[in-house]
Amino acid sequence: MAGAALAGAAPAGAASWTPVAPGVTYRQYDVSAAAGVARVHVLDVDLADSRVRLGLLYPGKVASRAALSSMADAQRAVAGVNGDFFNVSETQHPGVPVTGASVGPAIAEGRELKSAVLNGQRFGPALPRGTSTRAVLGVGADGRARLDTLSLDGTVTAAPGQLKLAGLNQYALPENSVGAFTPDWGSASRKRATCGTDTSRGAPCSTRTYEVTVRDDRVVAVSTAPGSGGVAEGTTVLVGREAGAQQLKVLKVGDRVTVRYGLTSGSRTAYRFAIGGQPLLSGGQPLAGLDTRTSAVRTAVGIGDGGRRVFLLALDGGTAYRKGLTIAEVAAALRNLGATEGFGLDGGGSSTLVSRPTGSTRVDVRNHPSDGVERSVANGIGVFTP
Repeated sequence: MAGAALAGAAPAGAASWTPVAPGVTYRQYDVSAAAGVARVHVLDVDLADSRVRLGLLYPGKVASRAALSSMADAQRAVAGVNGDFFNVSETQHPGVPVTGASVGPAIAEGRELKSAVLNGQRFGPALPRGTSTRAVLGVGADGRARLDTLSLDGTVTAAPGQLKLAGLNQYALPENSVGAFTPDWGSASRKRATCGTDTSRGAPCSTRTYEVTVRDDRVVAVSTAPGSGGVAEGTTVLVGREAGAQQLKVLKVGDRVTVRYGLTSGSRTAYRFAIGGQPLLSGGQPLAGLDTRTSAVRTAVGIGDGGRRVFLLALDGGTAYRKGLTIAEVAAALRNLGATEGFGLDGGGSSTLVSRPTGSTRVDVRNHPSDGVERSVANGIGVFTP
């Protein structure tokens, strides 16, 4: 069952933790699970230590990917794990470029990078009942980690009236909506944002689209098709599909347009860092409906001690261990470590955990990625110390 302790699971206080940096330790251990023995790699992060913080690792643009180790070294993190599920393939849409953008919301250093796609457009295993792609793990100004939801609150105001924004730097927009793309998006094609439906990621791309480029609060260009290429500083590109496209068509070059947006949290917390994924544990109990049948290599985060302690967990993808754990078993492993809240991240070939060896300024990959090499991923969770 989901809440049962895994055979061979190691307690968080076991003596074999290895120091990585002040407030950060690492260990690995084996657990016996339904599919066989799995090897677990864990970072124990003490957020009660004022020298330690979590932050978003990402390549600098939402629609981009990079290896976790290279992002950690570039941002001078001492450790980390891979992050959110992301737009990894487009077999249903031949000719439509993969964006590499993540599913859920993302905040880096207080900067709101993106909002969440709808549940029907997500990549990854089925969400637990009652949860959505708006779920995040975040850290606010109080330095404590918590699970929350982040929703987009945005508008486009022009002389004809006001439109509601339904997307911010997303690889998929809801039907009949308008979304905004900023310089944080990158240079990837925006066409993918008009593909699929609210309930089917693989549905055809919309044939009714419109794009409006706004610079310094003025319309400077319009197009009947979503474009590509980087969005310049001071510029926002609005993309509409179906009814949203019709709403944008009233805007002409030279019109004054004001675009406003922000991410609002369910707890009204202002986050310095947030990343998307799927909730697994709440109040020390596994969420209803966690999968108990499919075993795989996985990455997850546990929160303990009222948000002052975080466990970053990634399974080993080596040949002897790659059957992995079910999602329910991952929840149990987090609880065995001392977590009361749990959060699932991307797994399979994406699962990676890195940390710096003693005396080094660069991280090493601690687990064996199941692809044999590191996969380029959309983002990750970084651990930072002075």
